[in-house]
Amino acid sequence: MLNHRVRKFVAMVATLGVLAFPCVQGARAQQGGAQMPAAHDKTPSGPAPVKDISGVWMGGPLPRLNNPPAMTPEGQAAFKLNKSFQGRNPVPVSESNDPMLHCDPLGFPRAVLFETRGIKFVQLPTETLQLFQYQRAWREIWTDGRELPKNVGGDATDAPDPRYYGYSVGHWDGDYTFVINTIGMDPSAWLDEYGHPRSADEKVEERYQRLDHDTLEYTVTIDDPKMYTQPFKAITFDLKWNPKQEFEEQLCIPTDMETYMKTIANPAGVQKK
Repeated sequence: MLNHRVRKFVAMVATLGVLAFPCVQGARAQQGGAQMPAAHDKTPSGPAPVKDISGVWMGGPLPRLNNPPAMTPEGQAAFKLNKSFQGRNPVPVSESNDPMLHCDPLGFPRAVLFETRGIKFVQLPTETLQLFQYQRAWREIWTDGRELPKNVGGDATDAPDPRYYGYSVGHWDGDYTFVINTIGMDPSAWLDEYGHPRSADEKVEERYQRLDHDTLEYTVTIDDPKMYTQPFKAITFDLKWNPKQEFEEQLCIPTDMETYMKTIANPAGVQKK
């Protein structure tokens, strides 16, 4: 008998298409399938405040991603090692090596490409915090004029270590667009749920443009010359301001994941064979 917390966890992964038969997700985008957007009200919501994206923003659980460009030989080799339970050729969850199935951190930029139902910005004098409902994670985006660190993951004794969410600095481009540049991500985290790879040399630019009071358009551009033949826009998507939203406790708990794999995913994988 599953306890209430595990039942809630199973319901959550079912929403994301993570249950026994992942082929239902095979139609999502060209590599994966249909977008599940937030309900967008087209009525003008009033002017955007100047240099302010603070508050809670809501998108969909599975925003549509753009297809990445051709991969380099190194990227192709890395991609073949990643066994996703979604995309064109999904494997059963029981055979997937998606780090998420071990409750590893989603990392960046996967955190802004997947499960965008709750994202909060908190603007402080020298930094902006970005909080994620899914996995209750957060990022620091420094706005005090500092440069990004050099030689992340290098051989020098004082070289900074790679991080799941990298190192980020932000600045305003005009009054309504907040730009974030991030480097130094840990390459063990997948780029997205389809298993696209990334290297330690990856650079990511985010642009959050407040179109009006209630609409925040964000664009994520990835530059990873080790894995892809050219930079590409991974996503352009609208988030909606939702001041009444309270974050759910959407945690990935290892014991719950073990129960899910043992009682649902693994038996379903055997039945499918």
